[in-house]
Amino acid sequence: MRMVSPVKPILFLVGVLLSASAIAAVTVKPFDGDKKAFTRDLKQRTFNFFWDRIDANTWQTDDRFPTKQFTSIAATGFGLTSYIIGIHNGFISREDGASRVLKTLEWMWQSPQGSQASGVSGYKGFYYHFLNYDSGTRFKTNELSTIDTGLLMAGVLTCQSWFTRDNSTERRIRELADSLYLRVQWDWAMNGQSVMSMGWTPEKGFIPSNWTGYNEAMILLIMAVGSPSHPIPAAAWAKWCTTYQWAEFYGYEYVNFSPLFGHQYSQMYIDFKGIQDEYMKARGIDYFENSRRATLSNRAYCSANPLGFVDYSSLIWGLTASDGPASENRVIGGRQINFATYSAKGCSALYINDDGTIAPTAAGGSIPFEPEICINSLYYMKQKYGDQLYQKYGFKDAFNPTYTFNQQSPDGWFDIDYLGIDQGPILIQLENYETGLIWNTLKRNPYIIDGLRKAGFTGGWLDQPGTRP
Repeated sequence: MRMVSPVKPILFLVGVLLSASAIAAVTVKPFDGDKKAFTRDLKQRTFNFFWDRIDANTWQTDDRFPTKQFTSIAATGFGLTSYIIGIHNGFISREDGASRVLKTLEWMWQSPQGSQASGVSGYKGFYYHFLNYDSGTRFKTNELSTIDTGLLMAGVLTCQSWFTRDNSTERRIRELADSLYLRVQWDWAMNGQSVMSMGWTPEKGFIPSNWTGYNEAMILLIMAVGSPSHPIPAAAWAKWCTTYQWAEFYGYEYVNFSPLFGHQYSQMYIDFKGIQDEYMKARGIDYFENSRRATLSNRAYCSANPLGFVDYSSLIWGLTASDGPASENRVIGGRQINFATYSAKGCSALYINDDGTIAPTAAGGSIPFEPEICINSLYYMKQKYGDQLYQKYGFKDAFNPTYTFNQQSPDGWFDIDYLGIDQGPILIQLENYETGLIWNTLKRNPYIIDGLRKAGFTGGWLDQPGTRP
């Protein structure tokens, strides 16, 4: 079962020595195209994934395409957010976007809930990580997911704060969004502990993994602390911060987490520039700067290419959770490479999991942190690999130029699929960079503001006159 959360932070370093011809440096070229035309095309294509790839019975978003196994509640959260971006950019009308959002929220509100092992979509306001097509019920035995519900609710609250017109459709959107968020029993998911559980199953109860260490759970905890109906203690934020690991990696000091998605997901929704909790005040930076450093260290590692993978450079980089070419071990240049399929690829002082697989969402989700570097890299990857990598819905999920071990990949492995949870960061963060649309929308959400303040955040936009109490 594919999990959004990464593997435990253990040292996992694969070694590889490739031939001199295989590791020849890639020529670094400056951006020589029409940047606005490229980003507009990328935005349109990536939006189209979310507009097209839904289950017509439940309005939930495909986990991946063209492979179709189940829908993903996290991808649905990104989909709800994408509809707002589509309206803002004129890709769809406000009426069509509002209608899609309303259908999605109505189905979610009416979806079957309960503690039984099958035939339900969720329990205590949380939803199962993956849902079956047509029925929208739990897929096999996957877990009731706290983080995926959190990402879903981030999209729900974005819709609540953006659809503000006084008509029947938008009023109903606001009502449903409020009801869905207030139904989530965040306090139950604490399982009597000081940190939140990652999930629950009817068969075994709460799973043994909890949310500790810096990762994608910031948005989850902020919403849980800010809930007026089922809040977790505000002290849970400070407790979570005590599990951070600050370290230097490839020239940058920051709170470490190896896959870049952990530095991106929460900041797709909350603008952390200029606001600080007690931990970041002590470090003299904010979480936005932390993610900028993580992005640059990820790029620096790939540019140095210590394991000698094909095509790595200052323009072709980006390790994060993604698909991969195969689950197999191969010996190249006298060293064993542990190739993987879907896994939490990444690099930091905590661990390195690198098999030569690059995911465009790594650069795409970091666009606001280092826009020139990230957009140039995406453009270069598109130009270099063409329609092997960039097709109908923009960038395919991942590619691996080193993996040339079957007839289908003489020039390296290129994914056949787009993944909803990797498409979302590209679209949302590109929009945040250009207009701040999603950030500014949630700056008006009272639950997000209350959660940030209870967690101890101050400064910046949070202290500006007019920000809600």
